[in-house]
Amino acid sequence: MTDHPTPADLDAPVVRTTHGAVRGVWRGAGRERSAAFLGIPFAAPPVGELRFAAPVPPEPWEGVRDAVEPGPTPQRRPFAEVTSIPEPSYPGDATLNVNVFTSAPGGEDALPVLVWIHGGGYKAGSPSSPWYDGAAFNRDGVVTVSVSYRLGFDGFGFIEGAPANRGLLDQAAALAWVRDNIAAFGGDPGRVTIAGQSAGGGSVLAMFACPPASGLFSGAISHSGALDPLPADEARERSERLAAALSVEPTLAGFRSVSEDAILDATDAMAAPPAGAGLPPGEVVDAMLTGPAFGGITFIPYLDDATLTDPVAAVAASDVPLVMGTVAHEFTFIGQMMAPLFGDADVPDLLRGSVVGPVADAHVAAHPDLSGPLLVGQLMTDKMFRGPLVRFLAARASGGAASSWAYDFRWPNASNGLVAHCAEIPFAFDLLDAPQVETSSGPDAPQELADEMHADWVGFISTGAMPWQQWTPAESLAKVYDTPTRVEERYRLEGEIDALLGGHHG
Repeated sequence: MTDHPTPADLDAPVVRTTHGAVRGVWRGAGRERSAAFLGIPFAAPPVGELRFAAPVPPEPWEGVRDAVEPGPTPQRRPFAEVTSIPEPSYPGDATLNVNVFTSAPGGEDALPVLVWIHGGGYKAGSPSSPWYDGAAFNRDGVVTVSVSYRLGFDGFGFIEGAPANRGLLDQAAALAWVRDNIAAFGGDPGRVTIAGQSAGGGSVLAMFACPPASGLFSGAISHSGALDPLPADEARERSERLAAALSVEPTLAGFRSVSEDAILDATDAMAAPPAGAGLPPGEVVDAMLTGPAFGGITFIPYLDDATLTDPVAAVAASDVPLVMGTVAHEFTFIGQMMAPLFGDADVPDLLRGSVVGPVADAHVAAHPDLSGPLLVGQLMTDKMFRGPLVRFLAARASGGAASSWAYDFRWPNASNGLVAHCAEIPFAFDLLDAPQVETSSGPDAPQELADEMHADWVGFISTGAMPWQQWTPAESLAKVYDTPTRVEERYRLEGEIDALLGGHHG
């Protein structure tokens, strides 16, 4: 807090929230000029008696709080040693915070709002990645908010006596903060689009099925949405195994008695081995396709009447406009990692003898750019991302819900010919000059493709509509983001694969 402002402070943007005033920082000039307010708390630090509790409002503060540095992150350890997206961790207890980017702080512009939920497998990720900077959206008249939420066991572990899916409750609390505060930042609380990628895209779908989030958003964009909630009894069993590993009772008091680091260490030790390890090649494909979609991630959202009802049914029943899409080869690289399990076996023959046998030849024909183990990796992409898209949109169509669009991002990285997980984000945010984008997209990512995709996103956030035909089961049309862009039939084969996998998603 600053009680005696400096001359520089007098030029800084100041906005009063429901809990106190915050001072941000101006960036850019002219049409590019906008303000960033970083690390604003939307809930009290989840420590002490609030550890594993539902989020509660933060304590009000006096004076003006500086909001010029990123706030503490729930992420304590990155998803991996090297991640596709730069996702920094910041220490501290006040981990439940938002970053707000706006061209009109304190104004009465009532601009449309984008709320971004980061990915990271529900166990990692950061709202303060440079890939989530809202500068380009601000330039084009959209206020942008990135939110944090509790991760891993803290956010999604079953604890008797504690609320379920605390990470989803955090997201809903952040949306409530947006409703109550975004007008002071120049935003319209009645035009809030939620969007996110991977676990963030799954969280977008979860918000449809999270009762505390009802009425808090008017549009949704799910990038590569990954949501396959556990039954509550499976979530309970996983927490009981964690408690046994920690030598504590599986209760609120038991888990509060151990440190955050101890829980992280024990969680890492619980990670499941790769599906198919130790099996003959003929059984590996089915083991991969019928095993848990999140086999290596222990604590993910689980079904609960108060915090996460059936997400497919909730999405089907909602009239909130929805955009869903994926990239061409999300997790296809997994196939190369699993190559030693296949030995010298002929992969197309293995597919013909697997659970997806009826469409094996069609799958091979649909991917002339892939061969060998990468064909199995593509099936993992279809299982986790592309097939579920069809499941959600088909249920939505059968439920009579209107306003659904699909996209398929297919601009390849020239270094490997693949379009990997996360590749589309810098295009949607129009941030091709952000750190690590070249690693993800290659050295010649086309600005004109970013211009078009970003403009489509701005249009949807502003109007609730995309400029191409809506998705229907009969036509299965999607906009393909490649050069050139086009609208054509997509996802029909992935829908057939999803149907063959049947109950093997969890």
